[in-house]
Amino acid sequence: MQYPLTEKIGAPELFVGREKEFRQINKWLGNIPKRLSKSRVILARRKSGKTAFVQRIFNQLWSDNGMVIPFYFDMKESKIWYPTFAINYYRTFASQYISFLQRDEDLVGELLSLAQIRAYGVSHSIKRLVDDVDSLQTDKERGEYDLMWQAAYSAPHRFAEQFNCRFLVILDEFQNITRFVYRDEKCEGEADETLAGSFHYHSESKIAPMLVTGSYAGWLLKVIHQYLEAGRLRPTYFSPYLTEEEGLQAVYKYAELYQEPITNETALQINKLCMADPFFISCVIESDYEGRELTSREGVINTVNHEIFDKRAEMFLTWGEYIEKTLQRINGEQQSKQMLLHLNKYADRYWTPQELKDELHLNLEVNEIQRILVILSEVDVIDSGTSDIDFKGLQDGTLNLILRHRFEKEIKGFMPNFPKEFEQQIEELSAKNRSLQGKLNHYAGILAEHLLATAFRSKKRFALTEFFQKVTDGTRLNMILVKERVKIQRDDGKEMEIDIVAQSSCGREVLVEVKKTQKKMDLNVVEDFQEKVAVYQKRFPEAIILPAFLSLGGFIQKAEQFCETHGIATATEIKHYL
Repeated sequence: MQYPLTEKIGAPELFVGREKEFRQINKWLGNIPKRLSKSRVILARRKSGKTAFVQRIFNQLWSDNGMVIPFYFDMKESKIWYPTFAINYYRTFASQYISFLQRDEDLVGELLSLAQIRAYGVSHSIKRLVDDVDSLQTDKERGEYDLMWQAAYSAPHRFAEQFNCRFLVILDEFQNITRFVYRDEKCEGEADETLAGSFHYHSESKIAPMLVTGSYAGWLLKVIHQYLEAGRLRPTYFSPYLTEEEGLQAVYKYAELYQEPITNETALQINKLCMADPFFISCVIESDYEGRELTSREGVINTVNHEIFDKRAEMFLTWGEYIEKTLQRINGEQQSKQMLLHLNKYADRYWTPQELKDELHLNLEVNEIQRILVILSEVDVIDSGTSDIDFKGLQDGTLNLILRHRFEKEIKGFMPNFPKEFEQQIEELSAKNRSLQGKLNHYAGILAEHLLATAFRSKKRFALTEFFQKVTDGTRLNMILVKERVKIQRDDGKEMEIDIVAQSSCGREVLVEVKKTQKKMDLNVVEDFQEKVAVYQKRFPEAIILPAFLSLGGFIQKAEQFCETHGIATATEIKHYL
């Protein structure tokens, strides 16, 4: 896959999981060519991975080079003059459209000027581009800024209609259009919050449907209901948390890419304490904590605690900004904080303003409590129910930790003892090591290469016989570098991939093929691995190669005989996880 749109997540390999969400969205994408897909809105709190998700969708569609042409536009949180906004929007659309036609990745990141867009239209006989650029320039000179914006926002639908193609219009942080676009050239006074209504008609387009996101679901829904009418965008709720298995994959992947030592045991502990929240996991793996040491239980607990408590930590800073914006909206009153903390602590039920007044002995009128709760729901730190007087917490473990840290001492008079709580959670996870081993066995079918690679990294001096049978070289190995998914090339340019390459200080290198299915390995699969070994040996003739094959489903007899003949060690399970 190609990545013409630089993803905010960083290295593409950092994107892990979201299989359920992709199954849902890919079905929707597949119906766009048939004009069966209705515009959607992704609802989630910030740092939930939705931007990475929609950017990956853009790159997926761009790479597929099919009937659906992706258009991605980020509604930035910065003031901008109305006609400049219109030109930026159109330049982004036209540049991405041309990049798709020309298969030129660079045009996605480096926008074409209006003059370049016009020149392309002339040279490729696309009159629509020429006419649009001419009208934008003429309308700007005349001060017809509404006409400029109309030409910009309607472009995907118009192009889809004229050229019988389909567009996906991805608008990231859509709610920002109501607060950061100004009709005043100096961006003074009030922003034009009505601009969201420009998409009222086009949000129903079946030839250029929209995929809208926003970091403040309450605010975003309010904008949609006010300017686009309820029902025009189908809601898709996006959890900030991965599944337990996906979260563990994220721990291994981040640790591998950032070259941070972990063990299989601490990988489970990090995932547990971070609640499979990929942002939380990344903060812990990348933490600047001086005592960061993620190969022990104590080190994991201290690092996680640091990210929540230390004012310089990324986790604290990111959530601190979010909480401060909330406090500004409610004037930071203690009783408001008390309600926020209570609702998120008891998030399994809805509470009415009257119930909160009685439960917390609030010195506020019911109407004032209602007003504060509405604000809290709009900034997405609590949920509102179907009834106007029902509110509850988000059942968001990460947010609850931050809120407790910020408010618990002020309201209850003591700080929460998170290290003690984390220790208890890990004790429950470990259950005297038996259930821990059971969990790792359960994950073997999903994470076999990560489990094996991490075991290689964390064990001190071991012989390959501890992991594989029929090993021809029993030398004790001292691993100095363990890499996963290593790319190599044959002389004819064909690319190959070796699952694990582990280099020992003695000059030996263990090359491992990992197959996680329960199907027995055929002879041709083992022969393919032997070819990879030969190509690698040719590239590194000085290395002493120890080939090994892990197949959780076992081997057919011919494949097993081939391995024995060619000195390939074999295994059907990972014996040493910890």
